[in-house]
Amino acid sequence: MNYLESFSQWLFEDGKSLKTIESYHNDVKQFQKYLLEEAVDEETPLSRYSFVRYKQHLLDRNYKVSTINKKVNNLKVYNDYLQMKGIVDGNYIQVRKDRVSIASGSEQVVEALTDAEVERVLAYVEDIEKVSIRNRLIVHLLLYTAVRVSEVVSIKLPDIDFIHHTLLVRGKGGKVREIGIRNDLMALIKEYQDGERQASKFNESPYLLLSQRSKKMHRDAVRDFLEHLSKDVDLKLHPHLFRRTCATLLLRRGVPIVTVSKILGHHSVDMTSKMYIQTSRKDKQDALDLL
Repeated sequence: MNYLESFSQWLFEDGKSLKTIESYHNDVKQFQKYLLEEAVDEETPLSRYSFVRYKQHLLDRNYKVSTINKKVNNLKVYNDYLQMKGIVDGNYIQVRKDRVSIASGSEQVVEALTDAEVERVLAYVEDIEKVSIRNRLIVHLLLYTAVRVSEVVSIKLPDIDFIHHTLLVRGKGGKVREIGIRNDLMALIKEYQDGERQASKFNESPYLLLSQRSKKMHRDAVRDFLEHLSKDVDLKLHPHLFRRTCATLLLRRGVPIVTVSKILGHHSVDMTSKMYIQTSRKDKQDALDLL
């Protein structure tokens, strides 16, 4: 029996978003691959023994704590599904017990670009001989609106209010949030719209960002561009890094965390606090140096 496919179908029927289903599917598939490759002698698709071994496998390979805990959460839902269907008898995973704890006194340091690194990236993408206007716009959108990569490629022209300088972002779970657009970013949008975009054979598309082959840019194309840009500016860039950078810089500049949470589209301020309120060792040292 294909437990993974039936699990995904169950999630779909339960109303989960496609992105959420993909996350569960990938984590369960990776777990199944581990069982197959490690020849774990199990007659059932999940047991306490196989789960504990898999979790240790992740720890031994230095997966991030946040990544491991996400997999624990997703496998717990898989366990619930198997138990509900009578495929397994036990509740083998307890999230509170099995999540990896961060040692007391340790802190999460959010990965973000420094002011100098931001300037280096922005200076590079200003060179029209090296970077297209569209790709420069992508960098500015990621940095100055904190949108996710899936959100940036889904922006449609009607989502942009050119009078009030706002952007409607359609995020996870179909939630919509409004973000203000800086004057320079709005000018860049208009420059792209009137130039490169207008010259595209797909200029009738409702989407803001167009590719050379289709009416909508794919998020993998954004990642590929940032991967090439990384080599040129000697930084490891990826879409979520710009989101983290935007949030971190806003907080460092004294913007209330409630406002930052709304910009990010988090469902609660607590989520923002857990991810971004921690300060780095350098931040604390810089603060003490002011005394």
